[in-house]
Amino acid sequence: MQRAARLRLPIESENPVQNSASLNIAVIPGDGIGPELVDAALQVMTEALLSDSIRLDVSTERAGAQTYSETGSALLPGALDRLRAADGIIKGPVGLPDVRKPDGTEGGLLGGLLRNGLDTFANVRPVRLWAGVPSPTVHSARDIDYVIVRENTEGLYLARGSGVRNHHAAADQMMMTRHGVERIVRFAFETARARSGAPADDVRRVTCVDKSNVLRSFAFFRQIFDEVSTEYPDIEATHMYADAAAGALVQNPAQFDVLVMENFLGDILSDLGAATAGGLGMCGSGNIGSDVAYFEPIHGSAPSLAGTDTANPVSQIACGAMMLRRTGHSAAADRIEAAIEQAFLTHDLRLDESGCPIGGTMRAAQTVIDHL
Repeated sequence: MQRAARLRLPIESENPVQNSASLNIAVIPGDGIGPELVDAALQVMTEALLSDSIRLDVSTERAGAQTYSETGSALLPGALDRLRAADGIIKGPVGLPDVRKPDGTEGGLLGGLLRNGLDTFANVRPVRLWAGVPSPTVHSARDIDYVIVRENTEGLYLARGSGVRNHHAAADQMMMTRHGVERIVRFAFETARARSGAPADDVRRVTCVDKSNVLRSFAFFRQIFDEVSTEYPDIEATHMYADAAAGALVQNPAQFDVLVMENFLGDILSDLGAATAGGLGMCGSGNIGSDVAYFEPIHGSAPSLAGTDTANPVSQIACGAMMLRRTGHSAAADRIEAAIEQAFLTHDLRLDESGCPIGGTMRAAQTVIDHL
């Protein structure tokens, strides 16, 4: 039997929005399929809050590749201050492959601008196989239920825009700081404390994923992980090299509860995990800081699907649930997660072979609403 939802995370704000008839959120619709997915999620969130007599008030912030094409900047002046002022933030996927900077990288991506600008140091990526969703692996829904905690402001991606190259060679630098590693590792252990343990044995466990056998920066990460782990005697601390972890996430995912890792590794391994849970369209994520957070799908903007009403909105809807929990509306978040699972269990919500919902994006959102 599938046990109760275990997506509890230490992402509640220290100052949750309470005793208010409205929840004021900022929304970045994004590019490609982003606006459609955000619209679907907002509809579900609005309905979920009705039971609590809470109104959803939405302000829109233009940002992304289209904004970069029009203005030369992916983020408009004052955007960070406006985002900080909101009770919560929902972001759709951004980026268009044809929108490029002079150095050849994509223009309009917001990762570095938002994550570093808002200091949302923890990228939280729950990977869960919903009951009723087929997986390309042999595992059942009970087996795949873990959280990847990815350091969000340092690592290899800190070199974004500052790498060097000429005709013969190119180099990007990876940087980790004690402050950055300590806070992400503590966040991972707090995440484990808020959960029910790994599916295989119900043990609360944090796995440090690195390549400390090769690179000094990862040996530094592991050393700090070991130091911090002594502060959490109630949580089992383990290690795994990144290549071994990639295999284990497919072969034996039930052993994992929380995994913590550097930025680049977390980007790759969370996509691998999502593939075992039905695809990228099934997984949301949170970018969590000390006083602000925003929530987005882990996938891209899929411009070839834009305007076709075929994209899977579950990832964006799951982001909405995570944001509601962050702002103190856990009951509404629970209703959304339960509705997603029930929609899949009853087969009212089904995906085709490419991972698109049968009946379309908005029909999928309405199906979730019907199960609230």
